[in-house]
Amino acid sequence: MQDNKTTNYIKNVLANMPSDWLRLTTHRLDIYNEGLAKTEFLEQLELLYNENIFDLTSLSNLPTAYDYIRLGHPLSSVLEWGIAKLHNLNPKSVISFSSKTVPVLAVLRKNLFENKKTRIVHMGSLPVAFDAEVIKKVYGYDFEIEQIDAVENISSFDGSTIWITEQDDVGNFEIPSTVDFLIAIYPDFGSILLANGTANESYVSEIQHVRRRETIAMTPANCLVVLQTLVGDTVEHTISDRQANKASVIASIKEITNADTKAVVGSSGLSIQYAIMMGLVHNAQEHHPEKPIRFIVPPNCYGGTNDQARRVAACNPNIEVMDLPVDGGQDMVKSVDIVLDTIAKEDAVPYIIAEIPTNPRVEVPDLDKLREVLSRERKTNDGTTAIDPVFILDQTFCPNVHFLGENDILSSVRTISYASGSKFPSGGLCTAGYSIANKKAEALMDNIEFHLALCDNEATALQYEILAKQLPSMNQRIKDAYAYTREFVTFVSKTLPDAKINFVSEELAAQGFTPSVFSLDLPTKGATEEEKETYKRALNLKLINLMINEIPNESKFCVSYGQLKGCYWTIPATSTQGTTKEGDKDYIVRVALSGSMDLELHKKVFTDFVNSL
Repeated sequence: MQDNKTTNYIKNVLANMPSDWLRLTTHRLDIYNEGLAKTEFLEQLELLYNENIFDLTSLSNLPTAYDYIRLGHPLSSVLEWGIAKLHNLNPKSVISFSSKTVPVLAVLRKNLFENKKTRIVHMGSLPVAFDAEVIKKVYGYDFEIEQIDAVENISSFDGSTIWITEQDDVGNFEIPSTVDFLIAIYPDFGSILLANGTANESYVSEIQHVRRRETIAMTPANCLVVLQTLVGDTVEHTISDRQANKASVIASIKEITNADTKAVVGSSGLSIQYAIMMGLVHNAQEHHPEKPIRFIVPPNCYGGTNDQARRVAACNPNIEVMDLPVDGGQDMVKSVDIVLDTIAKEDAVPYIIAEIPTNPRVEVPDLDKLREVLSRERKTNDGTTAIDPVFILDQTFCPNVHFLGENDILSSVRTISYASGSKFPSGGLCTAGYSIANKKAEALMDNIEFHLALCDNEATALQYEILAKQLPSMNQRIKDAYAYTREFVTFVSKTLPDAKINFVSEELAAQGFTPSVFSLDLPTKGATEEEKETYKRALNLKLINLMINEIPNESKFCVSYGQLKGCYWTIPATSTQGTTKEGDKDYIVRVALSGSMDLELHKKVFTDFVNSL
């Protein structure tokens, strides 16, 4: 029987799967084709399934499903494939979420642009966090809600019908023809969305993109439990002391940031950023009704930040994104000054998102001058006082630097700080991120907390447990990793003096800016600019491939940093800047070191690379 074959195969896969499927937050780019995310993995898995092959080596050799686990991962892909297999569905049309409300928002977003009606049908209660009034007002989505007493009472509808149902049985999916999207909710684990029929396949990529940018996939640990339930295995699901771990994490965040205000913890850095953005939109609507809202974003910053800001703006004609040139010769202070003058004249609400140090060129602006331009009172065209900005600081590169305390550099400016937890906070063990504000921006945290809850994007119990264990050692790990990075940067500059290295100066390091990431612009040659660029791009890959082939246990072609051990290499233009405009991309090598690695071996292999030029 097909069902028995599938469930038995999944059982064997779970019994033999690589430990990295459950443990890693970022995966290998050298065996990853972003355009075929999930697809290539499932094609190869299907071949193994047909031959009933499930040994560790074969599973380990499967291509990367997604580069970050927040986007998806092997276990989420197996779960979606397994459900599709058991119900004769297309695996593309099965999408798992850690959130119980974001899959609803994903369909609503698509229908906003399609100018299509949406009906939400439910039998029991809707998710607690689902606030229909706020979703309509702040997110701009339109829908109607209908409660029914039996599935067969779901009538036909001129538009999309979303059926929300709380599930006990993972494998029991009966989708009436009158339903376009089934969202099965598992209170402890997240939700699974099924797009019904070929007519709704056009929604799949849009829904996947919402999962990519505004939330995360169901976590590996939760996928494992759901898969075990699906195939009838005995499930050992132990829940840690969430409240105690959360209290510990909040206390650590306050100590690390030197800020005694409300802190919130989300399922990922982008989950936090989305809560910040929607919380600030909500606050602006309440305190500055009808005034235009401007999000000011560096055009070459992390692609997720750039893309998400533009996605928020696309849903509301009152919101626009403005570019903030900050990197590669551009001065952040001058750019902030110019853009705030422009926004003041149109009497708009200014929200600035920026990374310090910048990414990928690891630059730090003159902070005294930055504070000055952020604090300057500006006038609108009619002579009234302009709205003061909120500075949203992505501190992921250097979460140890104090910006927010009573006597810290940005204490006089409304500032919200946030950091991705898959980097230094957890050492790469989970994706959870956090946010906290200074006293001047403290009131905004209520809005941010509200939207984090509305999107059901708070950190999971396991994420809190991991952060509770890892955050206390973070500052020491940052210190150790910086020491190795400084030594390696010095070595590279002596070994290959023609390369341009972007890293913090000794003076900035003395001020506390001690990242463990640097970027390397390799020397090139050629008769034309095109030849030079082609040569350099090939050289980038040559270096990375040499490192990961010669030191496979430590050097990886990955996009993260802040890891507990080893060394990560990537090219921002083809990874972290994936959705950035082509002209703003950086085709350079970004290197991230940890405080636990064989530095001398890395020096030797780099020397071999230089000798091969």
